[in-house]
Amino acid sequence: MKILITGANGMLSLALKKKLRPKNKLILTDIHNMDITKAKKVSDFFNKTNPEIVIHAAAYTDVDGAEANKALALKINRDGTRNVALVCKKLDIPIVYISTDYIFGGGKKKPYTEKNKPNPLSVYGFSKYAGEKEIRRITKKHYITRSAWLYGPGGKNFVMTILRLASELDELKIVNDQRGCPTYTFDLAEVISKLIKNGKYGTYHVVNSGSCTWFQFAKEILKIKKIKKKVIPITSKELNRPAKRPTYSVLSNKKVKKTGVNLRPWQKALANFLETVPS
Repeated sequence: MKILITGANGMLSLALKKKLRPKNKLILTDIHNMDITKAKKVSDFFNKTNPEIVIHAAAYTDVDGAEANKALALKINRDGTRNVALVCKKLDIPIVYISTDYIFGGGKKKPYTEKNKPNPLSVYGFSKYAGEKEIRRITKKHYITRSAWLYGPGGKNFVMTILRLASELDELKIVNDQRGCPTYTFDLAEVISKLIKNGKYGTYHVVNSGSCTWFQFAKEILKIKKIKKKVIPITSKELNRPAKRPTYSVLSNKKVKKTGVNLRPWQKALANFLETVPS
């Protein structure tokens, strides 16, 4: 297939490229060759390249930065998504949209399913949910994949931050009152590659199995890498970040599993990734 990937320089796109490149022709775009916020440029680029499917990974992802840059977050995550979706509808091609656990408010005590109503607490979460709504309004040929706590090679992420801080500080203070699902970009890319083959459109939660707090996540990273470092649990209030995060944003994988996909436990995925990271 000819697959167009937006945000091709991002962390998830690196995994997508490695997964999809052997058997597909990839059309890679970023702001330099197709600014998604400019509708005509999007339309012209699509008409020139004729993709058969689009994986829309381009996004404004700075959760705290979005609080001070709401207009920009919406311009990229909502309006840019609309521009891409409209062209996909016109050309009658499917679109994969990457969404987030942060569309939920965290009020539940059991994993969120695709049927649960979103209630974003942050500008980032609101802007990503706005993008979801544009996709659903415009085209039925969509795969909305909600994931969470992504890490992998080629981008800024919690795993690499913990390893860096562990080399710089005597002790680490990590939030212990937010629970979610750490997810390896290569596992998400694997599921996306399977979804676009089966043609079963809809919304899917795609995360590694199990859940933990950021504190537990950090402890596991250090344990796997055999790094002895004192880790102190703190509250979100103590950390005092600009954007409010859900205290519980665990996603249920049950729906995507019914398509024949089985996501491994987050601990195994993490260990797999850390094998590639020098000590």
